[in-house]
Amino acid sequence: MKFLGRRLLHSGVILLAISFFAFLLLRSAPGDYFDAMRMNPRVSAETVENLRAQYGMNHSFLVRYADWMGSLAKGDMGISLAYGTPVGPLLWPRARNTLMLTGSAMILSWMLAVPLGVWSAAAKGGWLDRICSLFTSTLLVIPDLLVFLLLLLMAVRTGWLPSGGMTSGNFADLAVWQKAGDLALHFALPALGLAIVSLPLLLRHVRSAMVEVLDSPFIRAARGHGIPRSRILWRFALPAASNPLISLFGLSIATMLSASLIVEVILSWPGLGPLIIQAILSRDLNVVIGVVMLSSVFLIAGNLIADVLLFVSDPRIRVE
Repeated sequence: MKFLGRRLLHSGVILLAISFFAFLLLRSAPGDYFDAMRMNPRVSAETVENLRAQYGMNHSFLVRYADWMGSLAKGDMGISLAYGTPVGPLLWPRARNTLMLTGSAMILSWMLAVPLGVWSAAAKGGWLDRICSLFTSTLLVIPDLLVFLLLLLMAVRTGWLPSGGMTSGNFADLAVWQKAGDLALHFALPALGLAIVSLPLLLRHVRSAMVEVLDSPFIRAARGHGIPRSRILWRFALPAASNPLISLFGLSIATMLSASLIVEVILSWPGLGPLIIQAILSRDLNVVIGVVMLSSVFLIAGNLIADVLLFVSDPRIRVE
């Protein structure tokens, strides 16, 4: 509990610093939401100033930040100027969709990366290792955007999977099992795209960690005692190589989140990606800060989970 308390306190300080600097940077950017309204000859300057005063935009930075923190404590996270509603209720459904997409893609990518990385390390220099190396090298040089566009082109040309959206137009009229199937079909393409772009890095790290462990003396001793190869790989080598992989799990969340923003825009997935793009273009400050804060929470939560898993799996950390 002491370890967890320190980590939670550390995470809280980081989130507070992120909120302050994000608010400062966005507040310092030129222009605001009402710039387009000022250029409209039918809207008077007095009307624009009244609207700015109504939303507290003529206050100082510290006052606006304090107001935003007060609204964050209520779960509102400020008011969206574009939608005219609190930001919190606007973000929660989209955050759920983004979490569902990134969580499933992460599970899929790790389920592929771990066995492929273990087998590649066990067959170091063999044909399987060379195929995996060629596969990862090819994917690493292809931009994520191109991968998503190719998947979109495939969906449009073949019609095997829906090319965008989360549900079909007649979703409300479907039966329960048909709704589940329709959601799975729309979900498959963006989840597959995210898993593909994150797989090469994960696979290479798993292989590297396993190669290092397989060359260690205790593995050679296990081989000398006649322990079966599969038992050595999965029972002894993989747990010994788990520490860097657990740390990589926390870091991979950042990669997955950044890639998810792109795939959501391309494949029209109703997550945080399209929302933050619209908010940036319209200079909807509170929505941008809300998405930044939610993404930071996801990233810090992933690293916190990785720290806890390391604490549980490694006795040396518990002793320290």
